[in-house]
Amino acid sequence: MTDAAGGAGPDAGDGAGGPRPAPTGRSIQPTSQFAGDDGSADPELTRLLEAHGTGVVPLSDVVARLAITRVLVPVLAELAVGEDVVTSGGATLHVDKEASSGVVALQAPDGRKALPVFTSVATMAAWRADARPVPVEAPRAALSAVNEDWSLLVVDPAGPVTASVPRPAVWALAQGETWRPALEPTEDGLRVEREVAEAVAVAAAPVQHVVRAHAEPGRKAEVAVVLALDPGLDRAGLDRVLSQVNARLGASDVISRRVDSLEIRIGAAR
Repeated sequence: MTDAAGGAGPDAGDGAGGPRPAPTGRSIQPTSQFAGDDGSADPELTRLLEAHGTGVVPLSDVVARLAITRVLVPVLAELAVGEDVVTSGGATLHVDKEASSGVVALQAPDGRKALPVFTSVATMAAWRADARPVPVEAPRAALSAVNEDWSLLVVDPAGPVTASVPRPAVWALAQGETWRPALEPTEDGLRVEREVAEAVAVAAAPVQHVVRAHAEPGRKAEVAVVLALDPGLDRAGLDRVLSQVNARLGASDVISRRVDSLEIRIGAAR
């Protein structure tokens, strides 16, 4: 597999764990249900990708369609390690390594890996003409990515529309669950969904010297945890507080399941 883009895990910079499906083997093999597959794209998935690319529909709609759709996973006989792949959105993904099955992983600058999947033979050929398409259900592809410890799925990396499916959505797909994004739209932009915001507050509140904590959309990560602290902390005291908050955030089941990346900021303790 090849490695793809994405932010850090929910413990504010480092990859964080979470509930994972039980391993079922690393290789992806075609099944008889796709014996007559002509390699064309699912029309509804194509429509949703196009609408998502123009900002008309959220990524969650694309993920919901993936849950019931066949995708094509590329298998390469030979892999040119070090090759760069530029997505339709302009992001550069790095061909890093090959799994034992011959499936490719993409690597982003932050080091996380992703499984590229394709809606059709045509979109795969636009990416690599020598790739062999293996048709699988998208949830099975997600499970394979989880088993390889790859965080993301990248749909149609060569376009015409590329969608990056974040880690919580990959886990939800792999487990047959509905993905609930950590951020939800409002008339003024985005806000952190209530369950996630409450989990952040619950995680940070017991830590000594934390006066208040709230969650808001991040600047560099998906979610920002903003801490109001007691004044007068020295550097060692601040480091202890941040370490304890970080550990509690990483131990939260809600945050692990629903937040792709976190950043911690220090706010005013008014």
